[in-house]
Amino acid sequence: MKLFQNQPTFYKSVFALALPIALQSLISIGVNMLDTIMVGSLGETALSATSLANSFISIYHIFCMGLGMGASVLVSRYWGMKKAAENDAEKSEAASHALKQTVCLMLRITLSLAAIFALLTFFIPSAIMKTYTSDEEIIRLGDIYFRWSVITYFFLGTGLVSTIVLRSVGQVRLPLYVSIGAFFVNLGANYAFIFGKFGAPRMEVAGAALGTLIARLFEAAMILGYLFFKDKSIRFRIRDLFMKTGSLLGEYIRISIPVLVSDAILAIGNNSVAMVIGHLGAAFVAANAITSVTQQLSTVVIQGVSQAGAIVTGQTLGLGDRHKTMDQGWMFFGLGLALGAVSAVFIMAVSHPIISTYKVSEETVKIAEQLMAAISIIIIFRATNSIMTKGVLRGGGDTKMLMVADNIFLWVLAIPFGILAGFVFHWSAFWIYIALKSDDIVKTFWCLLRLKSEKWIKKISTGK
Repeated sequence: MKLFQNQPTFYKSVFALALPIALQSLISIGVNMLDTIMVGSLGETALSATSLANSFISIYHIFCMGLGMGASVLVSRYWGMKKAAENDAEKSEAASHALKQTVCLMLRITLSLAAIFALLTFFIPSAIMKTYTSDEEIIRLGDIYFRWSVITYFFLGTGLVSTIVLRSVGQVRLPLYVSIGAFFVNLGANYAFIFGKFGAPRMEVAGAALGTLIARLFEAAMILGYLFFKDKSIRFRIRDLFMKTGSLLGEYIRISIPVLVSDAILAIGNNSVAMVIGHLGAAFVAANAITSVTQQLSTVVIQGVSQAGAIVTGQTLGLGDRHKTMDQGWMFFGLGLALGAVSAVFIMAVSHPIISTYKVSEETVKIAEQLMAAISIIIIFRATNSIMTKGVLRGGGDTKMLMVADNIFLWVLAIPFGILAGFVFHWSAFWIYIALKSDDIVKTFWCLLRLKSEKWIKKISTGK
């Protein structure tokens, strides 16, 4: 058991995958930050409305992350099998076919979920907003934002899951370039439609939603265009959307669906946090919106390493090397601790400058400062367990156990503790946040025990 080893090839391969993913995430966060600043200039009510509306949209986003990462577990393993069977045409073809089936199932489910979320957003926007706040003006502005976001789900989902599977076979540069393009598209569209520039109408909150829609459309068009017409690794084409998938359905459900469920639980948990915060007042909501951007900034590399962990683990197991997989698992755990510590220092260093960029009340500033302090502690544990649960253990196929663990730690510990802290004990913002994220602390120690047991390494078949 060595958390840090002299294996430059391993670290080079991890960061070759992780850094483009991290840069892509950073660009997405930059877009969100610009959105927040632009909308924030319209006032705290507009900022709160868009923040809470996006809390619901983020449920779909996390669902899609679950679908994409669940498919990635299979795609990485099949890609490793395909490389290992280069001299065996039959096995290579079986792995390639299973890979295509995985992508097909993933896209079908993504489009189905997009339709469900679009219908909910179109028909009951006010009911959705009322689950987050009772402020009538925030609800009204949230309704407007939702009306312009109805079809965004289709572009957001298909672009996101396709990006994840392309990364699983080593295609990390194209998604990065597309994100750079989407950044400038979003920036220009937001500026034009929020403030009424370049001859566009001044739409304010609606303009923020329209700008996001235009950027997501651009992103999906570029990614899907490459996947369907140019990619030579997966070789998935439009006609493959109609292929038979029955032979792989059982394996897909066993491995991928628990990831979707697990990430869906995370989405619901995050929204439970948003609901608790939403009922603590507009100042608390605005403070949380400000700190959420900082959290995202501090975890971009961690997210990149998490996804790299799943890809590297899956490919190594696909090649049949169990001993090497265990060594890599311990090194990923060490990376989690190191990156968590760096992120904590980063948060403390940038918290004041970031908070000062927002034109908000003194009360909001004080709450934001407390939240930043709490985040700097939790991030050490979150970094480590994220790289293990969303990376190594998931890449090993241990998705069902991870689903159970997420349920227990979130619903038995974190949510009840957070509700008590906020509404019964009336603790300060610092301790409310610590309580709401206590699952990150406990989960880190559980990951250590699970990694050591080696029970997380599961067999995966091609469905034939």
